[in-house]
Amino acid sequence: MSTVLNLFDNDAFSVVELNEEVVRKVDHKPQLLGSLNLFQPIYSRSRTIGIAKKEGTLSLIPTSELGAAPEELIPEGADLRDFRVKRLAKGSSIYAYELQGVAALPGEEQLKEVQTEVADRVGAITDDMELTWEHMRLGAVLGTVYDADGTSVINNWFSEWGISPPAEVNFALGTEATDVRKKCRDIKRAMKKAAKGVWTPGTKVGALCGDSFFDALVNHKQIKETKLGTERAASLENIDGYSSVEIEGIVFINYQGTDDGTTLAIESTKCKFFPIGARGAFQVGWAPAEFFPYVNQRGEPLYGLVLPDPSGRDAFRRVELYSYPLFICTRPEMLLSARES
Repeated sequence: MSTVLNLFDNDAFSVVELNEEVVRKVDHKPQLLGSLNLFQPIYSRSRTIGIAKKEGTLSLIPTSELGAAPEELIPEGADLRDFRVKRLAKGSSIYAYELQGVAALPGEEQLKEVQTEVADRVGAITDDMELTWEHMRLGAVLGTVYDADGTSVINNWFSEWGISPPAEVNFALGTEATDVRKKCRDIKRAMKKAAKGVWTPGTKVGALCGDSFFDALVNHKQIKETKLGTERAASLENIDGYSSVEIEGIVFINYQGTDDGTTLAIESTKCKFFPIGARGAFQVGWAPAEFFPYVNQRGEPLYGLVLPDPSGRDAFRRVELYSYPLFICTRPEMLLSARES
């Protein structure tokens, strides 16, 4: 059996190879906020990431001669702050007894079996890492990023930038006379005013809705009646749960979180508005791993290790994955919220 464990000494399981050949071959598990590409990546060479927040506007870029240095973006009057990335780490031990029978296989088959076992462990940990990233993305979109316990605050982006959370809007969806469309337009107006230069022609408004809010919205008399007799009437008669509908330029999404309804969730009667495609409104910093092979290299989302049994008994090899992210909201004043009634 020690011969099988010695397969872990193969170059395929070196730190660098594990990242390139195993971690990056695991299928990505799509998640809503990750799939929206909200977060502009920052690949840092440091454990701290500087963020400059400026109350400014978009500016024109002057023409220049070929070969000339480009104009430098200098955030005058910016509130420059340093934030440390957070460390995520999880591992799994592959014990010798779990590889019984592998030693009887030909050499190449032995290596394939061990690679498959490592890939399975990496895949399972990557699923948990993806869920954790989505949890942090959701926190940034709501303004406060929590740790896995759901109560320990990692970053409250409202307080970090000295901003009071905007008052919750009552959509009054239980009242037939409510002008829901005007409420949508008012939401967009408020978000545009709060954008302070990050709103571009391609920016849209997304809204994460709890189940009750979403159902009350699409069933509201005004929303249904304004589409009767039009080509869009059918789109409001066959709406699936956990789908989306666009009203007044706002994409209302019935958010499907985790099955427990708490780890990742939007309260059933609530709705959370956020910008999509607003320049720099959301960012994610990736820092390098804490190990020698990555000194002075720029950060990557995932790092993998295969480690020996430290006891010297050669009883197992340990697969570990690490990530060093910082999910950032630079414009929390744009994050509005609403209740059903």
